[in-house]
This record gives sequence, structure tokens and C-alpha cells, in this order.
Amino acid sequence: MPHAHRPIRELPDELISQIAAGEVVERPASVVRELLDNALDAGATQVTVRLAAGGVRLIAVEDDGGGIEGSDLPLAFRRHATSKIDSLAALESVATMGFRGEALAAINSIADTAILTRTERQNHAQRLDGRTGEIQPAARSPGTTVEVKELFFSVPARRKFLKTDATELAHCIEAVRRHALARPGVGFAIWHEGKLIEQWRRVEDPDTEAAVARRMADVLGESFVEQSLPVSYEAGGVRVTGRCGLPDASRARADQQFAYVNGRYVRDKVITHAARSAYEDVLHGQRQPVWVLHVSVEPARVDVNVHPTKIEVRFRDSREVHQAVRHAIDNALAAPRAAQAGADALPVAALPTRLDTAVPAAHYSQDSERFWPPAGSWRAQTAINFGAHEDTVLAVREAQALWAPRTAEAPPAGEEPPPDWPLGRAVAQLHGIYILAESRAGLVLVDMHAAHERIVYERLKAQLDGRRIDSQPLLIPATFAATPQEVAASSEYADTLAALGLTVEPLSPRTLAVRAVPTQLAGGDAVALARSVLAELAQHDAATVVQRAQHELLATMACHGAVRANRQLTLPEMNALLRQMEATERSDQCNHGRPTWRQLTLRELDGLFLRGR
Repeated sequence: MPHAHRPIRELPDELISQIAAGEVVERPASVVRELLDNALDAGATQVTVRLAAGGVRLIAVEDDGGGIEGSDLPLAFRRHATSKIDSLAALESVATMGFRGEALAAINSIADTAILTRTERQNHAQRLDGRTGEIQPAARSPGTTVEVKELFFSVPARRKFLKTDATELAHCIEAVRRHALARPGVGFAIWHEGKLIEQWRRVEDPDTEAAVARRMADVLGESFVEQSLPVSYEAGGVRVTGRCGLPDASRARADQQFAYVNGRYVRDKVITHAARSAYEDVLHGQRQPVWVLHVSVEPARVDVNVHPTKIEVRFRDSREVHQAVRHAIDNALAAPRAAQAGADALPVAALPTRLDTAVPAAHYSQDSERFWPPAGSWRAQTAINFGAHEDTVLAVREAQALWAPRTAEAPPAGEEPPPDWPLGRAVAQLHGIYILAESRAGLVLVDMHAAHERIVYERLKAQLDGRRIDSQPLLIPATFAATPQEVAASSEYADTLAALGLTVEPLSPRTLAVRAVPTQLAGGDAVALARSVLAELAQHDAATVVQRAQHELLATMACHGAVRANRQLTLPEMNALLRQMEATERSDQCNHGRPTWRQLTLRELDGLFLRGR
């Protein structure tokens, strides 16, 4: 069958806009995102989103920004008409959320759209109808309202792909949440079918760490802030701030990972990979960390014009960003939380200075008043013989004397108060596996093998980090069939590979030979190591591949070198292990991501026994 001739023709503007809408507008949440970008670019401090039928029947975004001048309003729905940029130089260093000038035109081509706007200098507002282009006077305070009704009415086939109203509403709320996390100085409210469903009030002094934490608590919940650590790191023109969750706060899904580049929410593989690599040896299994990270970089060093919805970016130096994000989270997670284990306890001045063998009744109220015995007051309890004197009946006065409160003795002259150890003093060993310690806050339980394993592992890492990576030549080079990208990377990054202890050379246009590997990894799979490093070199910091392989070897060594279960430890040995935990980085998890210690506060213990009720 002969091929039919089809002439080349120029498409009408409306069809062009509808094609663009297919890229920009995926669902109602896409419209909400684009309109929020415009509101924030206009300097809004309060944004209200009104929805109906999950955003399908109505999306109205109201703001109190600068508004649109009357002379500019007729251009609002024109394709590629924008106030954000005016030259290529401005595009390459764009700092606003929007810049293409095609979102409103695309939305207007598939929905019934109108703009109601007023500036401070205008006496009244103006309303622009997207269908007719007619402008009429209206009433409104300074700012802008964009109304989008009957989304996809002109392309009904697209409407069939939408989910239920509840699902679309959830996506709209998520779009607003992402903006709210990045802008604590802006208030947000979401109404659906006339009911207020979400509201985040504007935070004063939005640039302070406390304000950012307050907004995160409002959006993600108080538990997120309580179970996260502040992040602050700057190197080479890249600044990383925000909060990263504790390993214990990890989730089964990666649904609480928010990355922002210059205030713009993005899904970026470089940032995600860097964050994940920082959690590698503190997370168990396939658990996903939680974090909110703000990456600030010179606008000219990041390209935001690489995706139709601006959800992805491209960094000029992705390795620099990768290293900054990884170091930022790594530094935040390094400090052991054991140092704050007793932070909720009473100050030393509020505690008894010395206890006798019997605790005075006045010092033991229903609220279980906290106490911490000083050095020298620890005494072994006499064993109770339940079989002796079975026929003996204590006189009432003898029983009263036995339980009568005694006056606390003054401490001997020159006796020092006990050190304020966060993990407390070891008191017993349970089944040869756990250490029980009494701290000022309550009871601490320690998995001695997991804790010692982390201590040994961190020592081995510190010894390795201070040394140069030695290279060991292979007696017989390991060859493998390589892709064109791997061959190109081996030549382009030869110096980087040499610094990592690897020598990879091309034997032919499609074959590479591994001639040397790091000494510590000489017994491993040379081809697999080389492939992993070459793959990482394309986007990320390849040093992490070698470091990961080295750390896996060190983790195995630490596991075998740590104290084993069922080994009986003396109290001095147990206390020495606790003190090492308090001084060792990442000692809250073992090398496999399992927790090394847990604490039961006196309040929690009181609750178990219903004390004070």
C-alpha cells in the first residue's frame, strides 16, 4: 500500500497550547503548583487555595501579592509572555519559581479560566476572561485571584485518566505542602467544597532556624522535629540546610523526603543518592530515611529549564553538590545521641547527696522523685533467705522499726559527686547479651555486641581515613566487555581512578582491563568494583563506591572482633563500654542499622506499674 502524502502545515495557536498543556498539566495538582509559583513570585504573604471536586470543577488561588498592572493584563494568557526574564542571560540565572510564560496559556486552553487582579496603585480590581479576552472592573483587595473551572473540558479524553476526587484532592494538598515547607514566611490555607481542610499560618522571622522548625512541625507533625537533627553545611559555594531524620524515624516508603534547590521543590537523583549514602551504615534493611533539605547554589550553576514541569534540575558540578549533601547529613548523624540520654533528668542540685541502705519515705513520692546516688553510696543488698525463721513472727514495734525512715547522712568530707554519665552506671548483665544501667533519667538497656561492634567499626574507619589508598597490581588483569560510556569514563577520569587505587585501561574499543585495585579490596571482584566506580563517575562521587566497599570489609572485621554474646563482663568492663559509646560517633546503631541501646524513663516505668494513679 503506497504511503499517503501528508503536507507540512503550521499548527494553530490553540492546538499548540493544548499540546503544551499535555506536558505541563498532568492533573489538578499541576495547576495548583503552577499558580502557587506565580503567587510566590508576586511576593505574596498569604495564599488561599479553594477547590471543588478535587480541583476538577474549580481551582481558585488567591494571594495578596503585588498584582498585575492594567497595561500588562491583556498579555497574561499569551503564550511565552512573562515578566520573569527578558534575555538568555536572565534565563541562565533565573531565581524566580516560574519563567517560561506558558503555564497560564496552557491552562486556559483546556479549562475555563479568569484572572481577578489589583495593584496598590489601582482604585479597583480588573477581571480578565480567558475565553473572550474581555476585561471588566471588579472588586478586590490588592493581589491576584486565578480561577480555573472545568479542567480538561475541551479535551475530554484527558479527563478520563483522572482518579477519584479524593485522590486528586490528596495530590493538590501535597503540592501546597511542598510549597509551605519552603516558605515559612507565607501563610497557606486550603478549602475544599467550602470547608477549611488545611491551614499553615505565617511564621514571624522566617529566616531563623526556629521558624523553619516551626513550619516543619506544622506541616509534617511535631514528631518529625522531635526525631530529626538540624543540618547546616557549606562548601565550595554550595550551602545545605534543613533537618534529617534519626535512623529510628525511618519509614517503609520514601514519602517524607523533600529536596529544594534555591527554594524550588525538585526530584533530583544526585541529592537523593547523596542522602541515601549518608545513611548507609545506620539504616536497617531497605528502610527509607526522612529529611527536608534546602540546597542553595548560585543560580547560574544550576539549570532549571530541563523539565516541562520544572520538577528536575541539572547542576553544573553535580559531584560538588553530592559531596556537600552527603557531608551535611553525615556530620549531623555523627554525634551520638547517648550524650543527651539524661537531658530530661533533674539537675544535680535537686537530688539527694547521699542515700542510706533505706530510702527515706519523704524522698519517694507518688511521682517517683528522681534521685542519683553519689559515689560511695552503692552497697550490695543482703540476700533474703525466705526459708529461715518461718515460725518467727515480728513484733509490731520491730516491723515499725524495720521500715522507719532514716535521716540521710551527710557525704564524707572531700567526696566528689558522681560524674554525670548520660548512659549511667552498669548494674547487671542480662542473659549474657544485654547490659542494664541506671541513669538519672531511668533505665538504659544496651545490646553489648551491637554496641561494641560499632565502636570497633568506627575505630577501623578512623585508621583507614587517615591513610592513603594503596594500590595492588593484579598478577593477571581482569578484562570485561565494556559499554562506550564505560570506555570513555575510564579515559576521562583516569586520574580520579588512580587516586582511588584503581587502574583501568582500554584493551580495545569495547574491552577494558583492570590492572590494579585498592589493597584492602584485593580479594574482591575487581570487575564488579570497576563497573560500579565507572557508573558512579558519570553522575555522583565515585569515591563513595570504593569507600562503601572498604567499609563493608571493615564491618565484617568489626563483627568478628566485637565482644560475643554470652560472655560475662565485669561491672568495670560494662561501664567502660558505656563510656566508649558516649564518645563514639554513630554509636546509636550498629553497622547493620539496628539500635544499640534503648532507655525507659522513670515516668514510663511508673506508668507500667500504675504509680501515681
